[in-house]
Amino acid sequence: RLCIYLGCIYLGLWPTRPCSCALAHTPSLPTDNRYLTPLVCVGFTALIPVWVLIQNPPIVKILKFGWLPIILAMVISSLGGLILNKTISKHEYQGMAVFTPIICGVGGNLVAIQTSRISTYLHMWGTPGVLPLWMKQFWPNPCSTFCTSEINSISARVLLSLVVPGHLIFFHIIYLVEGHLVPNSKIFVVFYLLASLIQVTILLYLAEVMVRLTWHQALDPDNHCIPYLTGLGDLLGTGLLTLCFLMNWLLRSEAGLDGFSEPASGPP
Repeated sequence: RLCIYLGCIYLGLWPTRPCSCALAHTPSLPTDNRYLTPLVCVGFTALIPVWVLIQNPPIVKILKFGWLPIILAMVISSLGGLILNKTISKHEYQGMAVFTPIICGVGGNLVAIQTSRISTYLHMWGTPGVLPLWMKQFWPNPCSTFCTSEINSISARVLLSLVVPGHLIFFHIIYLVEGHLVPNSKIFVVFYLLASLIQVTILLYLAEVMVRLTWHQALDPDNHCIPYLTGLGDLLGTGLLTLCFLMNWLLRSEAGLDGFSEPASGPP
């Protein structure tokens, strides 16, 4: 993280967005070593007294008030894990475990970028606790979030436009690596892309709302919004993906077709 931060400073970039994007889901990377995750948690916990001794005001503030968003985000994300745990062993959801990290990771990273983008915009144009005149409304019209010439709206459209091509690339990679787990159905691809668009659209709108609310409360949106939104991204992604597999299985069951592909030379 320090290397990424220093690299951003050297390149003249605002470091929050690259750091958030690159590291938001690092703790959720899969591992076969059951001792690794507890050891990492213990290691980071053991470092807390070090940061307290440094007496750096921003760090002390985060240590005092930054726990609630992280803990609640973990609870929200765990609900998605419960959904996955209940469905992963059933035949109609075979292959869901392969797609879950993709849809959750893409949605979480995109909303983290947008949240930091809006936060940076507010830091440039106002002071914490005071919203600019054109952002006074806490619940903006969704059209104003995606369909205007305002800079944050343009950013939301750009991020939304990355969803379909990005997921198609990941879908192709998954098919090449785990082709036998990919539902052999164009309908599933349509459902999957539609679910991804719905997930990211909801997250981007909630990012606009939450950043305005936290800024109005004189809180840092980067610290208080990103954990909630990435947790919601996990929950929405897992829930929508479950619906994709269920609808695909129901439609193909009615047609009397097998739900999964045999190894082939290309994606469905």
